[in-house]
Amino acid sequence: MNKPILNSLGRNLQNLRLAQGLSLSKLAQDAGIAKSNLSKIEQGDGNPTLETIWRLAVQLQVPFGDLVARVQSPLGENGVQVKLIDQGSDNPRVDVYWVSCAPNTIKQSEPHLTGTKESITIISGAIQAGESDRLQQLAAGETLTFSADKPHCYQTGDLWATLLMVITYPKQES
Repeated sequence: MNKPILNSLGRNLQNLRLAQGLSLSKLAQDAGIAKSNLSKIEQGDGNPTLETIWRLAVQLQVPFGDLVARVQSPLGENGVQVKLIDQGSDNPRVDVYWVSCAPNTIKQSEPHLTGTKESITIISGAIQAGESDRLQQLAAGETLTFSADKPHCYQTGDLWATLLMVITYPKQES
């Protein structure tokens, strides 16, 4: 990630942590990362993985998009690139991402907030996706919706796969 992306991520993370009254130590402990690493991320000097960002979002009980809002470039690692396209402001909250997966990629995802759903539509290529114990084969034009509050996975074969991911978070009580 380049410096502007890291700075934006760090500011968003720190603002959300402080708004919830969490100490650096508490959030680091709950997310299972070193306090020094969390401090670096907040200062825009770290190099967090996508999994680390997801874990922090889950611990803060906010959508992933809240941490990467205003990041203009795709975030990527290990053959997977993710770019936030739009964030909804309704209840339930819906965020939309463009995702590109390199050939022969396996992306294991940790559970998101309880009640979260993911819908993916394959734009090009093919992918196996879904809850980790129930992967389904999908090709261009096909859509799958599954519970994202359980471990889930994306796996490509010999071709690139591009997909549109829609994440629907649980409805918030008023």
